[in-house]
Amino acid sequence: MTTSSSSATPLTQAQHWVGAFFDMDNTLVPGPSIEIGFFRYLWQDGVVGWPELWKSFRYALRHMPPISLSPLRGNKIYLQGLEVSHIEHLAKEYVELFVWPRVASRALSRLAHHKNSEHVVAVVSGSPDCLVKPLAEKLGVSLVFGAKLETQSGLYTGRVFAPLPYGEGKGRYIERLAAQYNLDLSRSYAYGDSPGDFEALQLVGHPFVVNPIRGMARIAKQQGWPVTQWA
Repeated sequence: MTTSSSSATPLTQAQHWVGAFFDMDNTLVPGPSIEIGFFRYLWQDGVVGWPELWKSFRYALRHMPPISLSPLRGNKIYLQGLEVSHIEHLAKEYVELFVWPRVASRALSRLAHHKNSEHVVAVVSGSPDCLVKPLAEKLGVSLVFGAKLETQSGLYTGRVFAPLPYGEGKGRYIERLAAQYNLDLSRSYAYGDSPGDFEALQLVGHPFVVNPIRGMARIAKQQGWPVTQWA
């Protein structure tokens, strides 16, 4: 497979590859956000506590639009000043113990189908990459895009690099992959559960709404997108 994004002549359909893009939270892994679970894991381990929770809460109050947690997606105040290597070790441990057992069997089946069909498979998630990468590795997926956290001198700053793989940013990541791998998005697949996946789903010819939340079932009906449950 070539990874070149340019060609002297237009590619034919046969020369284009098919992509399959998977969201992680409540899609590959049904249920609550894996980051929320990881925060609890860090809390129980004594790595974070009330000061980190209070800093995150104050930040959200200062930057939050009405009825929205979006500021916390783009800023990880609770990790500020913590050692990267230690958090990555704990994240891998947490994924192994608590996230991997939650992966939906139907998700594994769909992943296997796309791999067997020689599709270009990628995980694109707004969760921190220290959580997304270990799970993608266990799933056998090498193209992984999570929220990339800024570090300085081996410590987290609490900031997240743009674009965040959520909403419009998720769509931008998929467009980059399409250019890099000569993907025909009209024949490609995307799987997501929430309005944060809308841009990704509308880019492909085969969108699937999985375990819909926050009005996504209604949006799927409006768009004529199939809805499925991966319990």
